[in-house]
Amino acid sequence: MRQSIEKILTAAGHTCAGYDDGLTMSKTLARSTVDLLVLDWHGNRLSGTEVLRTARAVGGDRLPVIFVSRETSEESMVRAFVNGADDYVALPLRPAEFRERVTALLRRAYPDRFGTASFDVGPYRFDTHRQIVMLRGQPVALSGTQYRLASLFFSNIGRVMSRDHIFAMVWGREFREFTRTIDSHVSRLRLLLEIEPQNEFRLQLVYKSGYRLLHLRHDPRATTIPRTRSSRPPEAFALAQRRGSAGRVSSDLRISASTAARSSPASGRRGGRTGSVPSPTIASASLMF
Repeated sequence: MRQSIEKILTAAGHTCAGYDDGLTMSKTLARSTVDLLVLDWHGNRLSGTEVLRTARAVGGDRLPVIFVSRETSEESMVRAFVNGADDYVALPLRPAEFRERVTALLRRAYPDRFGTASFDVGPYRFDTHRQIVMLRGQPVALSGTQYRLASLFFSNIGRVMSRDHIFAMVWGREFREFTRTIDSHVSRLRLLLEIEPQNEFRLQLVYKSGYRLLHLRHDPRATTIPRTRSSRPPEAFALAQRRGSAGRVSSDLRISASTAARSSPASGRRGGRTGSVPSPTIASASLMF
């Protein structure tokens, strides 16, 4: 069944990471971020309910969670909702319906990324169709990669974005700890978009995790600049990873798919060659079955 769900989600342009071990997934929650969780009741070492409790304890209520199960009783559905699920789908799956349920949850959780063709944040305006950023009415010259990185941060204000999540969403490939790619791009983006207090924002490095964009007018954490000592981001999820050129699935059950973003495709560099890369309008999902 997990393969069927992966196929539906990847066909819709999302990246997925699959697990049959609840304990492994829970450990991943402490160091990585993803946009959606799909669970079954039954899992090795930890049940879906226990994984959900861990996810809610770490990430709060914003993260959308769907239960997919062969258990069709009202009692099972009620139990899932009581434990914090946002939706419950009984098997067998109807692919089109499941895809639209996922889309609805993503739109509700991340309206700036999935709900509109453009959005305004403080002095910034993002046109997701043309991939243009305006600062106080003036266009800022950004590359495709820089636009995707900016859009990811500004549509997730206040949320810790782990480096592996950023890499999967912006570059569409596996994160490697020794690379300085993300840090150098973030530094450059700060300069280009003038992300500083006079423009109401601060892009904060989060210790042992990644980055968080703070809106100075709305976030009390922005009054100081401490380095966060915890390695557990507010919303931690399993690493989303893209499939290699041969289309093989890695041994730890992570999978991915080619991008089917709603905005026009952008180009970027991969290993010296130009190719299609994902837009932040796609989502990364974790599955446990």
